[in-house]
Amino acid sequence: MNIKQNIHPENNYGEEQIQVLEGLEAVRKRPGMYIGTTSMRGLHHLVYEIVDNSIDEALEGKCDKITVTLNPDNSVSVQDNGRGIPSGIHPKAGIPTVEVVFTILHAGGKFGGGGYKISGGLHGVGAAVVNALSEWMEIVNCHDGMKYTERFERGVVARPLTCEGKTAEQGLYVRFKPDPEIFDEIIFDYTTILHRLREQAFLNAGLTLELVDQRIIPAETEIVSDEEIEAAEEEDRDLMQKEKEEQFVSLCYEGGIRSFVEFLNGKKHATVLHEPVIYLSTEKGTTTAEVALQYNDGYNELLMTFANNINTSEGGMHETGFKTGLTRAYNDYAKKFGFLKADDKNFSGEDVREGLTTVVSVKLQEAQFEGQTKTKLGNAEIRSLVDGMVYEKLSEYFEENPKVARVLIEKSMLAARAREAAKKAREASRRKTPLESSTLPGKLSDCQDRNPGNTELFLVEGDSAGGTAKDGRDSKFQAILPLRGKILNVEKARLDRIYDNVQILPIIQALGTGIGDEFDLEKLRYGKIVIMADADVDGAHIKTLLLTFFFRHMRPLVEKGHIFCAKPPLYKVYKGKQQQYAFSDEERDQWIEKMGGNTQAERYKGLGEMDAEQLWETTMDPERRSLLQINIENADIADQTFSVLMGDKVEPRRAFIQQNAKYVSNLDI
Repeated sequence: MNIKQNIHPENNYGEEQIQVLEGLEAVRKRPGMYIGTTSMRGLHHLVYEIVDNSIDEALEGKCDKITVTLNPDNSVSVQDNGRGIPSGIHPKAGIPTVEVVFTILHAGGKFGGGGYKISGGLHGVGAAVVNALSEWMEIVNCHDGMKYTERFERGVVARPLTCEGKTAEQGLYVRFKPDPEIFDEIIFDYTTILHRLREQAFLNAGLTLELVDQRIIPAETEIVSDEEIEAAEEEDRDLMQKEKEEQFVSLCYEGGIRSFVEFLNGKKHATVLHEPVIYLSTEKGTTTAEVALQYNDGYNELLMTFANNINTSEGGMHETGFKTGLTRAYNDYAKKFGFLKADDKNFSGEDVREGLTTVVSVKLQEAQFEGQTKTKLGNAEIRSLVDGMVYEKLSEYFEENPKVARVLIEKSMLAARAREAAKKAREASRRKTPLESSTLPGKLSDCQDRNPGNTELFLVEGDSAGGTAKDGRDSKFQAILPLRGKILNVEKARLDRIYDNVQILPIIQALGTGIGDEFDLEKLRYGKIVIMADADVDGAHIKTLLLTFFFRHMRPLVEKGHIFCAKPPLYKVYKGKQQQYAFSDEERDQWIEKMGGNTQAERYKGLGEMDAEQLWETTMDPERRSLLQINIENADIADQTFSVLMGDKVEPRRAFIQQNAKYVSNLDI
């Protein structure tokens, strides 16, 4: 076989074009391959990598305290009281072992050498990647009675490993400052880190995780102690306590994931149907599985799964095992004791999980995660282990607690009836195919393009604004669906009421995906769903109602980045023939100043006040508009927030608004 070479002088491709990136240079060249993104999420991932290494020490029973400090210079330090890292010369690398860990990828005690039986670190790249992406890093390593220090700059040794002598201390201290050449932003968010540390404290019963924020006080100021607060004058105590809480938090939960479920249900301010939390656990060799669950009187499910302390947000085999075991236990018990007759249909998974808050945590030696982001567990053996454990132990619990079992079975029966009613309503309203225009909602002004990658659906508050948007849109790719009035608050409604709701049903029909267990993202008709409401309190309420609906019943739309909020202008600023739009009070004042002062500013009270051309220019034109993409960083926080804001209880909602009102700007009342 002859291969004819087609050589173009202007397209030289030879050995010299093949790059070999040595060591940590590859990380700095392509950081996204190692931490996913250089946005705020990637920035915080650096902290998690170092903390996770310390938690691996805790899993071995060698560490019971980890302290994370946010320093005034925007560096972060992580200190544990574990074993430290061996610092002798590594037999293969020829450099100190501690230096190997921080400068060579895929180096560590997690590759079968006996250093760690259970570890969240999959590839052993954590410490080295953090080092590579830091402007500088300093370590203090106390191992085997000796103290060592070393400094790196952008992954390169700047001050060699030095033995500082004997010490009674033990553990590893790592301090690093993210490199501004790599990251968009290098200021860490306290709340984001606190959420992660609290999660890890729940998952590792008895482990203490501390968070100290030194950025809000002078570095030389000592954190106030409980004794000092107690001794203070009465009028000073509240202030001192508040200052302490802002500077320092210590997290330790002896109840483990049981405490986690109590915390989640408490944050939702829900009425629980039973106490205490139901706890199930099992061991098989080096593998352990534990489940904590508790029902509340709501209609929504919150299921969080973890493998080796990693939040498996996409689920996996442990989640599948939990769901199948739970449903089997319910159906067998209900049939055995006559709740379900011989000819009755079995409960579905959704029936038995209504109002359920659950945490599933497994720990295993050879965890198989799907993808670099490690968000889905693939170990097949975990499915049968969790399934069997949940079925057997929950069945035992029902037998031993018949009163609780009756309450939970009756809740599932109500959910099953509502599901059947919803099915009938759904079948009555379903159109034959997702693209069949004859069965689309009557008020929908559809677009010409049928490729979801190109199309946009605007959900517009009010018929008047809907008409304006229809006239101003680009009908090739933009569809308009006007909404009359406020939609149903789905936080307080079962599925059957949703299918009967005249405001929600057109949205379901227009999108084509179905909802709940029938949701199919492949059937989505529009790549962007844009909520367009007035910039006032009513508009904000409508946005919240719609976002609650999408989060509860079409959550993949939010997770995959399909949901947006339009940002209409607040003002039109004009002087003579000059005209500009302002989206905030500050921007209004800036335009007035640029136009020489004495300029008029017209406040838009609603979308309907703009004509079609203005609405296109300011809010709908892809070249000029501003869209806010809705995403979920932490599903449990989002779940709690929706429960508080849209639930039945008034006091938690009032407290939430009072605590967060200071973060709201440009609010029109």
